[in-house]
Amino acid sequence: MSRPLGNPDPWPAPGKLNLFLHVVGRRPDGYHELQTAFQFIDLADSLRFFERPAGVVERLDDLPGVPAEDDLVVRAARLLASAAGRAVPGVAIGLEKRLPLGGGVGGGSSDAATVLVALNHLWNLGLPPSTLAGLGLTLGADVPVFVLGHAAWAEGVGERLQPVDFPEPVYLLLRPDGAVSTGEVFKAPELTRDSAITTITGFLQAGGRNDFEPVVRRRHPEVSSALDWLAQYGTARLTGTGSCVFAAMPDAARAGAVLARLPPKWQGWVTAGRNRSPLLERLARERTHGGREASSGTDCHAGRTG
Repeated sequence: MSRPLGNPDPWPAPGKLNLFLHVVGRRPDGYHELQTAFQFIDLADSLRFFERPAGVVERLDDLPGVPAEDDLVVRAARLLASAAGRAVPGVAIGLEKRLPLGGGVGGGSSDAATVLVALNHLWNLGLPPSTLAGLGLTLGADVPVFVLGHAAWAEGVGERLQPVDFPEPVYLLLRPDGAVSTGEVFKAPELTRDSAITTITGFLQAGGRNDFEPVVRRRHPEVSSALDWLAQYGTARLTGTGSCVFAAMPDAARAGAVLARLPPKWQGWVTAGRNRSPLLERLARERTHGGREASSGTDCHAGRTG
């Protein structure tokens, strides 16, 4: 039996939504300049950490289509170990997936961020959040917002972050059949790459759109159908480059009623928007009470799998 590394309680890795996503330019290196708003949701993966001999980093659970060597949780642990500046214990990482793979909700990036934050604490490294965010950026553009743990306005490739408190509604999140290739939609010739630059105030007053939505609609009919179905009940939006779509609901009861009508071929969840990540709450409990207080509610969502 593996011994837990520190407290055995799970560490959450919450999903995120892009409340809007504009492509405002393209850099000489080929990367796109973006503006977006990140908000967490209380639908989350869970990670646990177990003792291993020094130098060993492994994952305990298979992830279909993701070899261990390519898995961001393994890469994040090895990256942190190399940045530690001293020898650290080995670790085995258990991952319980709830966030849909390839859905645009940031599951892999969030898992990596939780590894960085949790192991920084469990290994007693004392690295500041800014350093962890910098390490995370080398793994993916969305990792820093999960490390820092606050809903944010983001620019650049998504790495320039300004914390913002957005309204925290109940969302209905849908996952239609099929995966969307992020690389494919970024390369699409029809992608809008010159959206006007907006501001936080402008977004809060007038809203925004997802510039990837027309591209994804054209190339992925199931996503287009899900957007059209959800639009009957609210303003439907693509998150990231998809394939998940979402809409804010008046309350959890209404969201649950709409979820009950979901076509059986799709997955759906009722989930709440959160400006403060449950990962920071878990870290705070760990520091003050050894992490053994009651969970902050990261599993309090309704879901249905078609």
